[in-house]
Amino acid sequence: MSNRLPPGPAIDWDHGRIDLSHGSGGRAMAQLIDELFVAAFDNPILGQMNDQAQFDAAPGRMVMTTDSYVISPMVFPGGDIGSLAVHGTINDVAMAGAVPMYLSSAFILEEGLPLADLRRVVASMAAASREAGVPIVTGDTKVVEKGKGDGIFINTTGIGRVPPGIAIGGDRARPGDAILVNGTIGDHGMAVLSQRESLGFETTLKSDSAALHGLVARMIAAVPGIACLRDPTRGGLATTLNELATQSGVGMVLDEAAIPIRAEVRAACELLGLDALYSANEGKLIAICPGECAADLLAAMRSHPLGAQSAIVGRVVADADRLVVMETAFGGRRIVDWLAGIQLPRIC
Repeated sequence: MSNRLPPGPAIDWDHGRIDLSHGSGGRAMAQLIDELFVAAFDNPILGQMNDQAQFDAAPGRMVMTTDSYVISPMVFPGGDIGSLAVHGTINDVAMAGAVPMYLSSAFILEEGLPLADLRRVVASMAAASREAGVPIVTGDTKVVEKGKGDGIFINTTGIGRVPPGIAIGGDRARPGDAILVNGTIGDHGMAVLSQRESLGFETTLKSDSAALHGLVARMIAAVPGIACLRDPTRGGLATTLNELATQSGVGMVLDEAAIPIRAEVRAACELLGLDALYSANEGKLIAICPGECAADLLAAMRSHPLGAQSAIVGRVVADADRLVVMETAFGGRRIVDWLAGIQLPRIC
């Protein structure tokens, strides 16, 4: 029990459940915050226990991102909603070439959620935050009535600082640039789908969820002139490349044979009639750099554990129609277009 509160009834972490009092602003809520969130996320800024986090701002350009996580199921092979919220938010900051500094976290909990499930998610989130070196410094908790949520939703905000001389954005790709990815695509989407639908694949599919800021820092050190970085989450590689082509006013040509896809992901997609190019990723990035720098960037990426399977998968071309085109393994060409809908909802 925290020293902030006088002794009260012990929380039954093994068998208890969230009820509306945990969001009421009273003792039950204060006790939950103290014994779970503050204990798990403990750091000097959070320990100030104000309604906001106070810290000195670093000089230079700052970046800020926010995201909400509603994934179903909340636990999946390779991660859970807690670690995913940390990784995803850090990655959005890192895609600007920024050094992530701080996170905030807000929880929307459904009445009836087992406290054991909540504690597992919070512990995972705390571990991911500490491993990444990016503390959670402020947060919020709300509770909704049973049937008006789905266990747990998490909103996170991240801020970071862009080092001097770095200018990375989705509008900076130019004809002649090379397109790289840091490893196999589609892992997260297929892992979540296999868990959600209880599909009995012979090989366990595992999410690639990971924080990429360390990899990005190594990439920028090797090639400061990287034009674009983007993490291909919902919509996968195909949708993200269409976004970048539209932003930059260019076309893109992909080499199908060069795109790394795990055999088990490819097999699962074929079985289910899905396309790995549109499957979600949570530990992958797309990098676009001048063509003459591609070999140096590839070497830097492969020198990092999260980039060991990196590959050059295509090139940027002049195209007023801003199309993404695939050169297939059979020697043909096909347009890799935007999806009209979504392959898999509730993926992050």
